[in-house]
Amino acid sequence: MKALITGITGFVGSHMSSFLLERGFDVFGLDKALNGYDKITYFSVDITEKKRVFEAIRKSKPDFIFHFAAISSVTACEENKELARAVNLGGTENILSACADNSIKARILIPSSAYVYGLPMHDSLDESHPINPSSEYGILKVGQEKVASRFFNKDKLSVVIIRSFNHIGPNQTTGFVCSDFAKQIAEIEKGLKEPIIKVGNLESKRDFTDVRDIVKAYLLALEKCKPNEVYNLCSGKIYSIKQILDIMLSLTEQEIKIEIDPSKTREDDIQVIRGNNSKFVRATGWEPEIPIEKTLKDLLDYWRKHT
Repeated sequence: MKALITGITGFVGSHMSSFLLERGFDVFGLDKALNGYDKITYFSVDITEKKRVFEAIRKSKPDFIFHFAAISSVTACEENKELARAVNLGGTENILSACADNSIKARILIPSSAYVYGLPMHDSLDESHPINPSSEYGILKVGQEKVASRFFNKDKLSVVIIRSFNHIGPNQTTGFVCSDFAKQIAEIEKGLKEPIIKVGNLESKRDFTDVRDIVKAYLLALEKCKPNEVYNLCSGKIYSIKQILDIMLSLTEQEIKIEIDPSKTREDDIQVIRGNNSKFVRATGWEPEIPIEKTLKDLLDYWRKHT
């Protein structure tokens, strides 16, 4: 089986490639970053370059496509809306157009987000919750879903839409709360910064899942989920940001003070986001396996090696 991963050098893409290689897949990567991977056929292509995307799809003829190439930061999408639209919407259009025009019969994963729901109207978000995004990132994810459905209806492409909630783990970049904490702790341990962690809203609660559980779920999604259906992917458990920070601080011997940084707090921050994954679990049998404590330890160890 052949699998093409767009954004293969990114956080999820790198974990996806390792998992698929272990499973015996022939892996193809499409990314604008430099090729640093063995055992992978690599296309150095920007997802917004339509002709080059078409050529990569034509050459690879994948059975599965995992489309991760995107601007995944909520803040970055707000700061450069034009670029975010070109990458997140235009890139998705390019991938799906290439499949339709080359008669590629691949199963295609379109990762959407819990951000499409906006402000939660009840405690646990399932797929029937109204769509009401409150950020540019969420608006673009709704757009990706609509593009995917259009290609399903018009060209019969086998797209599966997964609304992923927060996923964390080793190899995650900064700009995301758990990784930011881990990097700051690693810098403090090495004497690179004073023993103070700057934080935003510690009371907000999020549904976290280890990225290594997530990539297993993504493969199951393409193997077992129905085309043009929408599925939540989450743990169903929530942790406050304070709980996350407390766990991480328990993993270091350093004495560290906490300092509120107003720049890390957004006015539109949603207090609680918890997902309901029952539809996905019924379809695939998947359940998360890695406890949050191991996830955070592995993330901290990653930054200890890379700081």
